[in-house]
Amino acid sequence: MLEQGAAPPAGDRDTRPPAPGGLGTRLMRRKPVERLVAEGGKGEGGTLRRSMGVWQLTMISIGATLGTGIFVVLGEAVPDAGPAVVLAFVLAGITALFSALSYAELAGSIPVSGSSYSYAYATLGELIAWVCGWCLILEYGVSVAAVAVGWGQYLNEFLGGTVGFTIPDALSQPPGDGGIFNLPALLVVMLAMVFLLGGAKESARANTIMVVVKIVALLLFCGVAVQGVRSGNYANFMPLGMAGVSAAGATLFFSYIGFDAASTAGEEARNPQRDLPRAIMLSLVIVTALYCLVAAIAVGAMPWQKFEGSEAALAGIMKDVTGQGFWAVLLAFGAVIAIASVVLTVLYGQTRILFAMSRDGLVPKAFSKVHPKSGVPRANTVIVSLFCGVLAAAVPLGELADATSIGTLFAFALVNIAVIVLRRTRPEMPRTFRTPLSPLFPAIGFLLCVGMMTRLGAVTWVVFGVWMAVGLVVYFGYGMRRSRLATAEK
Repeated sequence: MLEQGAAPPAGDRDTRPPAPGGLGTRLMRRKPVERLVAEGGKGEGGTLRRSMGVWQLTMISIGATLGTGIFVVLGEAVPDAGPAVVLAFVLAGITALFSALSYAELAGSIPVSGSSYSYAYATLGELIAWVCGWCLILEYGVSVAAVAVGWGQYLNEFLGGTVGFTIPDALSQPPGDGGIFNLPALLVVMLAMVFLLGGAKESARANTIMVVVKIVALLLFCGVAVQGVRSGNYANFMPLGMAGVSAAGATLFFSYIGFDAASTAGEEARNPQRDLPRAIMLSLVIVTALYCLVAAIAVGAMPWQKFEGSEAALAGIMKDVTGQGFWAVLLAFGAVIAIASVVLTVLYGQTRILFAMSRDGLVPKAFSKVHPKSGVPRANTVIVSLFCGVLAAAVPLGELADATSIGTLFAFALVNIAVIVLRRTRPEMPRTFRTPLSPLFPAIGFLLCVGMMTRLGAVTWVVFGVWMAVGLVVYFGYGMRRSRLATAEK
């Protein structure tokens, strides 16, 4: 399935900007693949540094994925699916797999930082690319906040078991969940910002250490909690039927957000055409296996009815099974590291997507300014971190998780379409990874994403509609006129 290849060769085809035309022509203008690749790493005042190999890229994707979905969101999914939450993880994983195949092909063909935004720009036109980028802001930016919200729960578990002190609800819960301001959520985002400002290589090294810690923590949970598994806890396996499993799967899709994070590092990878597809697929396999193993043991060790309202369910299970607080504290420490890793890597992805959009002129230039010494888009990192930190401190987890899921599913659906379009318009382009059975698999990926979107609630759709409306106002008021493709036409 893997083929050796290099960056698409420059040529006459699709290298010139489209000719001026009506509104429809301007909205459908595409950015040539060759130009996307040629601009890789270049920002205002400096360039990003290529310092990552396949190991670091895989750790970025695992770091961005493995965390809140199993440590926190599990408590929201089990009440819908019951013990069949394992099937919900499989359903969400299969949905992610088809999209991952499409991501792997495009990441190897168009190895740039913009991820699905850049893929859409090369295949579906500027307006669709903008919509995709706007969805990615929802996916990455808001998921940083959603992940950070759950961090405080495990931090309190850890503090309570070690120093006997916990942060009061008023300062560890967002408004609407019994608090005034979620201080830990803001704190973890600010810590991630400090790491990112130190440089991509340094951030990747810190993330790798944190990923190893959280994998060990989950394996430790499995080794201890399996002693408390009771067959009776699986008896009412699917209490709400397939409808409950589907609803839980839509919520748990949030748990797979991040496998595409490696694609946002396309301009900082040493050999992106070869390593990006490998990192994406390898990370998804590892994460899915861990999710299913942990979920199966968790619902076997604790009746599914007790999961509702629990945002630190795994730590509670450890305490119940052993009768000792030590193991729960140890797991809470692992969760603190795990969720911090997700915040770090997802925040990184968000800054790189905005970097690509800024370079194309669709958002202000401040987001593509690179510090010449550190090779980091500093202003971008600070602005995004402050926004996500305040959002995390003020908005409840559930609302953030569902809003993130719908934005992600929409972006993934577009990636599947982009593979089909690029196969037809650029069949000769070298591809280091080819999605099998195309266009069948990309079409299945598209339909699965749309199906998952229909399972989300009406409030989530309203939030998504408002978000899209705001995005279109921004595009027509700013991006369309300042686009570098637009200025090249004048």
